[in-house]
Amino acid sequence: MLTILFDGIAYGMLLFILAVGLAVTMGLMNFINLAHGAFAMVGGYITVLLMQKAGVPFLVCLPLAFLGSALLGGILERTLYRPLYHKPHLDQVLFSIGLTFMAVAAADYFIGSTQQIVQLPEWLKGRTEIGEGAWMLGMGHYRLFIIAVCAALTVGLQYVLAKTRFGSRLRASVDDQRVAAGLGVNVNIVFLTTFAMGSGLAGLGGALGAEVLGLDPTFPLKFMIYFLIVVAVGGTSSITGPLLAALLLGIADVAGKYYIPKLGAFIVYALMIAILIWRPQGLFVRQGGKS
Repeated sequence: MLTILFDGIAYGMLLFILAVGLAVTMGLMNFINLAHGAFAMVGGYITVLLMQKAGVPFLVCLPLAFLGSALLGGILERTLYRPLYHKPHLDQVLFSIGLTFMAVAAADYFIGSTQQIVQLPEWLKGRTEIGEGAWMLGMGHYRLFIIAVCAALTVGLQYVLAKTRFGSRLRASVDDQRVAAGLGVNVNIVFLTTFAMGSGLAGLGGALGAEVLGLDPTFPLKFMIYFLIVVAVGGTSSITGPLLAALLLGIADVAGKYYIPKLGAFIVYALMIAILIWRPQGLFVRQGGKS
């Protein structure tokens, strides 16, 4: 029981890092980017290719995956995404889903459809067991590493958004771009930085999740619904909601597949429907914030 809970928390923390960039772009920038999973796939492939082709250590690949995905996100934001900021949401959905299919096809053509394998360092392999019987806790070293990294990123992200000048400028730019620009805020740079950071976090999540979730060209399509569930259930006015939603989703998914494997993802979707009926705007909605 405790092992399932631990694995569910690790899975949920990983989903949060993968989805938090989408929550930021939807909640703060009011842009629906369904190509978010493509940036996660890019981070995963950067890690795999650097380790396989260049022998780069795993821990060095993680920041490189973040930087590579952030750079790609910044370039696409300046060239493709920015003209769509003021377009209807349907246009944004069609554009970003088309970009997703293009990314899937490109990855399949240049890298191949084979699922990639990540060779973890020896100290991240294996598990530690505490207790015995039904209350035995088996902690996989890599899942423990994922929890630690994602917890640190969550605290840092919350601090940046709530306590720094950049967070204040971002909220001001979202509330009223003209007024923020009149006060000296470079709105374009704020949005560029925000989009790049969200893309980088997705890439880092893809790098961390390549060993747990698997990595192949269909990655953005397979996990798109999970990202959307995290954002829809958690709400987009803060990162607390998506964090709680990701943990609930991770625990429900792991427990459901262990105890009732024949139902598959039914447990996850049933939980999502129940929560959205109870809280249509998500678990946490700031008063006066965007829904």
